[in-house]
Amino acid sequence: MDAIFDYLYSMEPRELLIVCFELLFIGIFVYIILSFLEGTRGERLFRGIIFILLAGKVILNLVVERFDMARVAYLYNWFLFGILIIAIVAFQPEIRRALIRLGQARFLSSSPQQLSRSVEEIIAAVSDLASTKTGAIIVVEQQVGLGEFIETGERIDAKVTAELLRTIFYPGTPLHDMAVVIQADRVVAARVQLPLAESGSFRGGQLGSRHRAAIGVSSSSDAIVIVVSEETGIISIAVDGNLIRNVSEEQLRKRLTTAVVEAGPLIERRSESEVAAPVLKKAKKA
Repeated sequence: MDAIFDYLYSMEPRELLIVCFELLFIGIFVYIILSFLEGTRGERLFRGIIFILLAGKVILNLVVERFDMARVAYLYNWFLFGILIIAIVAFQPEIRRALIRLGQARFLSSSPQQLSRSVEEIIAAVSDLASTKTGAIIVVEQQVGLGEFIETGERIDAKVTAELLRTIFYPGTPLHDMAVVIQADRVVAARVQLPLAESGSFRGGQLGSRHRAAIGVSSSSDAIVIVVSEETGIISIAVDGNLIRNVSEEQLRKRLTTAVVEAGPLIERRSESEVAAPVLKKAKKA
């Protein structure tokens, strides 16, 4: 530590400013990558690679400076090149997703009008599915990313429409099993496998796999999960690990509007805890 402080004290103000700027730039770059990879397997892989590179660099500097091992330093450079190749292969899904986003130029968040339209499309689809007793489970992502679950399903990336949701859950179609995940005004994946809640973690007797999956994913995230029972056609909502049964169309609209439209775009969304409690109490009283 003394050597580090001595080095900093020996630097000129201009050099110190450049070093601070470089560290800030590196920090921002790493933060952007981690934000992009949040909720995916790539996030853990990226953290592991960063740890290996930093630890390797520190150990190498100590060994090379003390024992003058120039060949080891030369081999380490080739090791870094190998790590780069491995990273490109390992991060192929994330790189592909980034290129798709660049091509679509969708860095700006969805407008409130688009989000309101999406809410109405979801409500229309859920009402139709309930009337025909077609089983469905729709996960509306909030601030906590669901990338690790999305990766288990089939990518779609299409605008939310009632026709699309009805088609996905139509019995016999390849994607009707499991869940659909929605981000803002986009259906991002279907046939998504969700974790099931343990039998003793909920009240109300025996529940089907859809209801248990809704409780499971809402317990580990802030997502809103809509479930349509294929036996009774009853609409339920799972929030924070709690299942609300017999939800009306108006209650569903109020909940989705509060969470999706009023809370703002996904990247700017504040914590939902400030508005979850009042709406949840009203839904339970109803």
